[in-house]
Amino acid sequence: MALISSREGFRTMIAGVRGGAFRLAMLGAAGVAVVIGGCASGSGNGPTRKTLANGESCGSIKSQLNKLDARGVPASVQAQAAGRKISAQQKADADLYNRLLNDYLGARCHV
Repeated sequence: MALISSREGFRTMIAGVRGGAFRLAMLGAAGVAVVIGGCASGSGNGPTRKTLANGESCGSIKSQLNKLDARGVPASVQAQAAGRKISAQQKADADLYNRLLNDYLGARCHV
């Protein structure tokens, strides 16, 4: 049985750690690449894109949503969802906001 010096043992130990860490890093990088590749592939497993009505575009819907945001309509949407009483105009604005948001998200304008 041959004895090795502490210096040789330390080098062997460090080489083993480096090799294991390198393998772990490569395995992690490969896993991340597979996940990102699967998400970016557009394999069609996700929801399909909804077509917009005539005259509507992602930009026009976004513009209308921004105007409603500036008027404070999201607070009315939250109040309506919570069951609080809101005026007829607030209800109409909240319904319009929800419809526009559904169209915007359904057309995948946010992607």
